[in-house]
Amino acid sequence: MRVFVTGASGWVGSALVPELISAGHQVLGLARSDSSAAAIAAKGAEVLRGDLDDLDALRAGCAGSDGIIHLAFNHDFTQFEASIKADARAIEAIGAAIEGSGKPLVIASGTPAQPGRVATERDEPAPGSPAAGRDANAQAVLDLAERGVRSSVVRLPRTVHGEGDHHGFIARLTATARDKGVSGYVGDGSSRWPAVHVQDTAHLFRLAVEQAPAGSVLHAVADEGVPVRDIAAVIGRHLNLPTASVPAEDFGFLGRILAVDQPASSALTRELLGWRPVQPGLIEDLDKGHYFA
Repeated sequence: MRVFVTGASGWVGSALVPELISAGHQVLGLARSDSSAAAIAAKGAEVLRGDLDDLDALRAGCAGSDGIIHLAFNHDFTQFEASIKADARAIEAIGAAIEGSGKPLVIASGTPAQPGRVATERDEPAPGSPAAGRDANAQAVLDLAERGVRSSVVRLPRTVHGEGDHHGFIARLTATARDKGVSGYVGDGSSRWPAVHVQDTAHLFRLAVEQAPAGSVLHAVADEGVPVRDIAAVIGRHLNLPTASVPAEDFGFLGRILAVDQPASSALTRELLGWRPVQPGLIEDLDKGHYFA
């Protein structure tokens, strides 16, 4: 299969490209800069220059491929609404380009929070959540199943961890701890975060583009829920800092996320596709020390 990957030089994309190639697929990666193009080519993929605003490039990538995995998203949280709108335009262009073709389209979204219980693949996102716009874009992709597209959504947990993660939530928590002199958590720290290793995530995206039925919702979850105070304790131990409850405001936008209990299950995904996470869990991965070098 020839797979067109947007975000091919990003955090998940950088793990996905070699995962696809090692399974015998060809990869065409979208690159918006010279450095991204070089990174994609170095992993053995073909490069298509363009970005999410270049709808002609997206259409060309779709036309020359047997399947599409859409990972690109601008994670500048100061321009989140603009990023959601750009993503919606890109999804609309991709959907129109492959409508009726039966080609697979897989995109990334986020696991929902279900107060008081573990979220499953059958759960709808809570209305009015901060990520409501991204949830709407994910639904637009699922709706393409009625238009002859083998569409699926891979919901990612709050933490996709691994060596080389410099911009995810764990990296932000570590930087905040260094800045404040304390490794903090919100409230009593019992709120739980689901997590998954980036290599296990890449494997699930490959299984999805190969096998997922049209309209599938999948959860890339290995750790169902790690208490945030346990995360803070590991960070504190490695940085030789005290661990304590701190005001949510100390974390900026991340404080609101830390305060919400949001465990998630991947039982249905494992049953459907036979996906089995094999990489270290979040606490074990943190104890390897690469986040603190």
